[in-house]
Amino acid sequence: MAVVNYSKDINFNFSKGNNAICRATIDFDGVLRIYAHFDDANQKHQVKKWWSPPSLDNLCHVKTFCGFNSYCTYNDNQPNCNCLPGTDFIDPSHTNLGCKRNFSEAECEGGKDNATFYFMSPLEDISVDGDLDLPYADEDIMEKECPNSCLRDCYCGAAFYENNRCNKYKLPLRYARRENLSSYSTIYFKVGHQSLKSNRDNQPPSIKTDSKKAIKMIILIVLGFAILLCSAVAVATRFIYKIGVLSYKRLLEIGDLGVTEGSTLRVFSYSELKKATHGFKQQVGKGSFGSVYRGTLHKGRKLIAVKMLHKSIDEGEREFEAEMQAIGKTHHKNLVRLLGYCAERSKRLLVYEYMSNGSLEKLIFGDSTMRPDWDQRRRIALDIARGLLYLHEECRAPIIHCDIKPQNILMDEIFTAKISDFGLAKLLMPDQTRTFTQVRGTRGYLAPEWNKNTLITVKADVYSYGIMLLEIVFCRKSLVVNMLNPEQIVLSNWVYKCFARRELNKLVVGEEVDNSLLENMVKVGLWCIQDEPFLRPSMKSVVLMLEGVTEVAIPPCPSSDSIC
Repeated sequence: MAVVNYSKDINFNFSKGNNAICRATIDFDGVLRIYAHFDDANQKHQVKKWWSPPSLDNLCHVKTFCGFNSYCTYNDNQPNCNCLPGTDFIDPSHTNLGCKRNFSEAECEGGKDNATFYFMSPLEDISVDGDLDLPYADEDIMEKECPNSCLRDCYCGAAFYENNRCNKYKLPLRYARRENLSSYSTIYFKVGHQSLKSNRDNQPPSIKTDSKKAIKMIILIVLGFAILLCSAVAVATRFIYKIGVLSYKRLLEIGDLGVTEGSTLRVFSYSELKKATHGFKQQVGKGSFGSVYRGTLHKGRKLIAVKMLHKSIDEGEREFEAEMQAIGKTHHKNLVRLLGYCAERSKRLLVYEYMSNGSLEKLIFGDSTMRPDWDQRRRIALDIARGLLYLHEECRAPIIHCDIKPQNILMDEIFTAKISDFGLAKLLMPDQTRTFTQVRGTRGYLAPEWNKNTLITVKADVYSYGIMLLEIVFCRKSLVVNMLNPEQIVLSNWVYKCFARRELNKLVVGEEVDNSLLENMVKVGLWCIQDEPFLRPSMKSVVLMLEGVTEVAIPPCPSSDSIC
């Protein structure tokens, strides 16, 4: 804070010879303002705003003022965040956190949506940031056909007709605001007929009569209902008893899975999951141990992901039991939640919460126009680091995941990153910190110790995380063999060379970059991929470094070979 004499420049009534103290503050709304502290002619202390960016006097122009799927508008000279059609506030008490979809989706077939399941809701005078919210497609069609085209498109969440083109957007929209535009502008949003909210019980009509006959009739109805209820309870009790006996017999047939203690997972039958997935029709993912299908429960109100394991019976059962033990007792916001499982004869299936925005791989290696911005990249890296910290240090029994890679990181509807697929996880006993085990994981993300027949610790996950962190930062794969410049084939080698030469800008050509954030994330990644496990930081240290709590030292060359 500096003391300067600004009395000639500031139009405030300073007393003669009085000095003003100027204070620059980034306020809670993200706007930089300068305040002047001074004594007026009556020697009374005053604090006045001196300056703020004129373009941000309207807080709706601050792009982060409202969250995803919401738009900013002014009411009574106060900025307010409102949800787009078909969405509700994530937290009604904090409306600037954004909104989430409030209706269930229909099943897509061949890229075509079930148009009867939705309707298009118009919203006038809405503008989006053309540099940040980009349409994924545009069509040369008539204006009246634009909403119908979105209605039939599985990927379309909103449509906007402009310059004789129908622009179609995926949700979430990030930077929308409402303002009085000089030209007519209406955005149409796809909204489902079926709400996710449960309908409130209908109240029975009140009976207003003094008739003794009506009172007797009510008593008879109540008695009849009570008798019927007792009969139903008796039948249900007998039915539940039989089901319990059958379940016990089935458990004896398939053997004890060792997952009931401390687990609240639901046991599904194979027929239930086959019906929920429409005969395992819509495959949304595939890995080395099985395929993942989209399904619904509770009459289509709850989306689920069903993983069917495809290995042989023995190998599949080992995989199944590992997943049960590792996931069934873990609960963290950055881990994909396991809801239940199915074990009938040789069939092994796992039921997870559905992650609507797919894998991190699609987000960072897909369309370059849809890549996350730098704040999002840092947030995704922190989400994954916190999930690993929970697995390594905060579980009752520490867990080594063994296969950290972008394909195993899934994104929910508000793009929170969650760790999935614990099928290769190594569950350690409470007093065990390291283990010998066969090689697990994916080439390119494996720590060097996997090839040395040495003890494997949680530092193997730290190495895989470091490789993936560099992929998140630069939105490219760790190994690209068709590079014209051989120096650029292995991402980690290229990053270290550019870092050592202070030429990181060569890795982010064409992007607006916060250089301090870029350098900090690169240094964390290079520490994580050190050849020697003892040099790698713990995931707790990684979280503190990414949060800016701990200063990151200059890392040495990660590898001992000649590339450094």
